[in-house]
Amino acid sequence: MTPLLEVENLSKSYPVGRKGLFGKRMMQVLREVSLSVQPGEVLGLVGESGSGKSTIGKAVLRLIEADSGTVRFDGQDLSTISHADLRRLRKDMQIIFQDPYASLDPRKTIRAVLSEALDTHKLHMGTARADRLTELMTMVGLSPAFLDRRPHEFSGGQRQRIGIARALAVEPKFIVCDEAVSALDVSIQAQVLNLLADLRAMTGISLLFISHDLSVVRYISDRVMVLYLGKVMEVGPADQIHFAPRHPYTAALISAEPSLKHESNRIRLTGEIPSPLTPPSGCVFRSRCPYALPACAETVPPLRDIGEDRLKACIRDDIL
Repeated sequence: MTPLLEVENLSKSYPVGRKGLFGKRMMQVLREVSLSVQPGEVLGLVGESGSGKSTIGKAVLRLIEADSGTVRFDGQDLSTISHADLRRLRKDMQIIFQDPYASLDPRKTIRAVLSEALDTHKLHMGTARADRLTELMTMVGLSPAFLDRRPHEFSGGQRQRIGIARALAVEPKFIVCDEAVSALDVSIQAQVLNLLADLRAMTGISLLFISHDLSVVRYISDRVMVLYLGKVMEVGPADQIHFAPRHPYTAALISAEPSLKHESNRIRLTGEIPSPLTPPSGCVFRSRCPYALPACAETVPPLRDIGEDRLKACIRDDIL
């Protein structure tokens, strides 16, 4: 099956501080990241804050421009198509933002918020508009009677449902969920995750689900990609990643889950995440890895196939 989304060697840096004698210092956020998403698949992207997760989500949609690499969506190279073609293609690529309070215009009714997306792409015009808005509200578990209310009249979970409805309005093939449940209470998180899972089953939509919480990612994802300091550490089926991690960083993330915090086999990482301005040589995780060898400082470990649809970036096969 041909992937809906293909990303190859995506890199992104940002200038930091004032320009000096040799130009501005550059902070590399992504380092040659590659991934793919199949039609109807949910790929979970997990890692600590500062790992580059949200940058990937925005770069694949061309909300920000990558320094290098290729992004192909539905067979089209997004880096070479015209702005007019990209605008048309945006109907098929949407995003749900992290903050349900900041992502909705407080001055507009929900009817206007949802209609804006439909107007942009000239969808469901005229008398069909009311039926489509009613359908969208029903799909996300809200009453159509709420259409003429404003965002401040809703709870956080309801606002996120409205954000989901806005993303679904134009019938996309692919949605980036950028920390879409992290700002919500745990019980509301479960409701929104169940909603996304139901909508995925109903519409066949593909998702790139970004989160720092591996247990949340496992719940909704088919496959999981683990990111650390802009590098991919491990990729594999969600359950295998969770129950049988093959990379030390993945194992540390899992052992830090609240349900495992009293177990004796918890892996405790030492130190803080290095600055992207001065990443460690070789493997970027080596400065915190309990299994690091001197050789880990010499070469960047490639993301290699270890069988069973698993990939990992580690030179050691004698651990985990």
